[in-house]
Amino acid sequence: MKGSIAGKFLLVGLILWFGGIGAYLLWPERTIHHPPGMLAPAAPEQTVSTRSAWTLNEYTIQSLAEFRAKGVVLHAKKYSRSRESSLSPMDIALGWGAMSDQSVIDKLEISQSGRWYMWKAKTLPLPRGVIVASSSNMHILPANDEVRDALDNVCTGAIVTFSGCLVEIKATDGWHWRSSLSRTDEGDGSCEVVWVEHLDVDDSDP
Repeated sequence: MKGSIAGKFLLVGLILWFGGIGAYLLWPERTIHHPPGMLAPAAPEQTVSTRSAWTLNEYTIQSLAEFRAKGVVLHAKKYSRSRESSLSPMDIALGWGAMSDQSVIDKLEISQSGRWYMWKAKTLPLPRGVIVASSSNMHILPANDEVRDALDNVCTGAIVTFSGCLVEIKATDGWHWRSSLSRTDEGDGSCEVVWVEHLDVDDSDP
């Protein structure tokens, strides 16, 4: 009798466990949809940095510029299986200016993969140069536990405000990762590598 009861509890436990995993994997990511209109008109601010380099484990981190940005999350993706992910667990595709307008965003198909941000449309709602200059893929390096925890609230459509610095990272074995210092570049090396010290996430429904 005891064996039978224990077996039933084990079976129920396995069903609940697998069901929970399945629900987690299949549950759709939250998306916030805003009324038309620019939600973050200003471009990111970048100023000269005078910080000294600092170390983190086997890495030396050098600030290239002080950085502050506010924008709409066009897409966000977590990473966990690369060297970069040990420093940056999330990329945020960020839109500002014309790319913070929901009526524009709705006309684009936006995705992220391999630490790249991609967009496409049958008919572009804006000139290509405007889209490039008004959005970017941000590799987020949380500087503290508060920022790391705040990343859990980041979702498509959230409005985020963050500050810190754009950085270059070098490892003792020669590996390096350097941020772009331009908002208008494209292709390899065009993403921002951001050491984020403060992050505010507005994920409230409009």
